[in-house]
Amino acid sequence: MSQRPSIAFAKLATPKKGSVVVLATDGGGLSEAASACDPQGALKKAFGVADFSGKLAASLEVLAPQGADYDRLVAIGAGKADALDERAWNRIGGAAFAAAKKTGEISILADIDGAEASAEDVASLAFGAMLGAYAFDKYKTKKDNGKADAAKPAKVTILCANPSAAKKAFATAEAVADGVLLARDLVNEPANVLGTLEFADKAKELEKLDVKVEILTEKEMKKLGMAALLGVAQGSARPARLAVMRWDGGKAKDQPVAFIGKGVVFDSGGISIKPAGGMEDMKGDMGGAAAVTGLMHALAARKAKVNAVGIIGLVENMPDANAQRPGDIVTSMSGQTIEVINTDAEGRLVLADALWYCNERFKPRFMINLATLTGAVIVALGNEHAGLFSNNDELADRLLGSGKDTGEKVWRLPLAPEYDKLIDSKNADMKNTGGRNAGSITAAQFLQRFVGDTPWAHLDIAGTAMGSPSSEINHSWASGFGVRLLDRLVRDHYES
Repeated sequence: MSQRPSIAFAKLATPKKGSVVVLATDGGGLSEAASACDPQGALKKAFGVADFSGKLAASLEVLAPQGADYDRLVAIGAGKADALDERAWNRIGGAAFAAAKKTGEISILADIDGAEASAEDVASLAFGAMLGAYAFDKYKTKKDNGKADAAKPAKVTILCANPSAAKKAFATAEAVADGVLLARDLVNEPANVLGTLEFADKAKELEKLDVKVEILTEKEMKKLGMAALLGVAQGSARPARLAVMRWDGGKAKDQPVAFIGKGVVFDSGGISIKPAGGMEDMKGDMGGAAAVTGLMHALAARKAKVNAVGIIGLVENMPDANAQRPGDIVTSMSGQTIEVINTDAEGRLVLADALWYCNERFKPRFMINLATLTGAVIVALGNEHAGLFSNNDELADRLLGSGKDTGEKVWRLPLAPEYDKLIDSKNADMKNTGGRNAGSITAAQFLQRFVGDTPWAHLDIAGTAMGSPSSEINHSWASGFGVRLLDRLVRDHYES
């Protein structure tokens, strides 16, 4: 990934060097501190010429005023002062970094006309700048300017009314941002670098944050009866792994909350092989596992007062002579039998055993699984919302609320017995696909058969974890979707 910017906080003042970013509200209003950076009124003159109105996240650059010590002066639109919320401050931070990133030193005046930015507002701006700075370019020997990369990390100083309070507020936000960036890195890595064993090692690194991590081998999973998960992996030279991550930040008696991720490090489709066009994107079929790993990092790094379990099933789906065939019947850990109709409907097989294992071992308060599960959810929802399925209205409503707060939006889709009939099999207890119609729903119906009465939600993130629309806080193919959403869910509803 690109080098992470350093972020510091300081008292409001006129910066002496680098790029200076000021915030302009709707209509081009500048605060007193911002105006002091533009004594000759160059920005105000440019607003009219460039038709800059202070629209949220818009930007305008002018030459540094004569006699100024700094190099560039940039205005970022803040929109209406009374409409600024957390997501708006995130966008401002991302836009500020993008507009000024060409210089190594950036000063952002977190001060607006007509209102004082709180410590939480400033932290949200810094959070947006940190996410917006991310770029996965580690394999480029030459950067966009054609030169070898010798750049130092950008230094961002945010000038505000109460820097000590802002720094304290940012400590929590920074932990979440690091979790998002970890998830992005994992999804962006090519499959020849990040296989099942390498992913398991990444999970193991969370022990540095006092997360307890166990890695189950094929032998251990076979003993547990996880034939559904292991069947997916049998065509690959890479062995399957199940990573179990535990953060014990709550009281000893508290039931844990649980998150389960699909970790198919590369999905060729198996014997039911995918078309060649776009298959390279299947390195990202472990977006659910990446989100769970990033979430566990965030919870541990910010010392969340909750007991949380993260489980990721790590496999590769390949078509060798030992690969699973259409028509095979496997027995899941639950004892239920599954007829494999299509080997490209493999993620649900991985999750079936992981969900059952989680429920049996940890008896969690709820389970939420994340998976880049179906192309059908992209047909239904595009890339703006993840599909949400749940057997519990309270959990579903809380997820919807957390999605609105963070901008990681979800949309609830139905579960019903009528859909469940579509995955009944004449040869086994169920089949792993119900056909083309209602493809995302029948996948969710399949998973529901492995959760019992435990409150559960399934997030189909095929359209949001990778290839989602670019924004001020994400210019990467991999978004890290789910980390912010689930961290907010835990923070608002489940910490003791």
